[in-house]
Amino acid sequence: MTIEESDLPGVGKKHVVDIGDGDLVIVTHNTGKREVFRRPDPDADSEKLFELSDDLARTIGTILEGAYFQPIEAEKQETTLPGGLLLEWYEVPPGSPLAATTIRAADIGATTGATVVAIERDGATVESPGPETTLQEGDTLVVTGTDEQCASFEALLAGEA
Repeated sequence: MTIEESDLPGVGKKHVVDIGDGDLVIVTHNTGKREVFRRPDPDADSEKLFELSDDLARTIGTILEGAYFQPIEAEKQETTLPGGLLLEWYEVPPGSPLAATTIRAADIGATTGATVVAIERDGATVESPGPETTLQEGDTLVVTGTDEQCASFEALLAGEA
């Protein structure tokens, strides 16, 4: 996939994404407004598909990125955030040393550098869990950190740290 970026003086930035059967052209205005166009081939005129406000574009972007829902069931799911931080989902497996332990007692931050930012449990989400939150087998932990910190967390979760 090819992505071309160019400045639009006085307007903002333009990104052209090759989507196989043409291009998707995204114009980000200095005001934050986004306009999305489709161009069937490089010589054709672009057709405007829709326009989004800055807030709506960011919300839709996080949905597309997978921050709200990870459609692929896997032991490890990851999303890269700006600045190179990862946002990963880990299930607490049966027998994990973290099961039945509070976040404070597990000492996750000091041991790995990673941070548990949410817990998905029984169809509900515990947002910003506190240090006294007890982790349970079957919980899905949403963790943020660098690649190395997340790898350390994964080893701790598996009892390898």
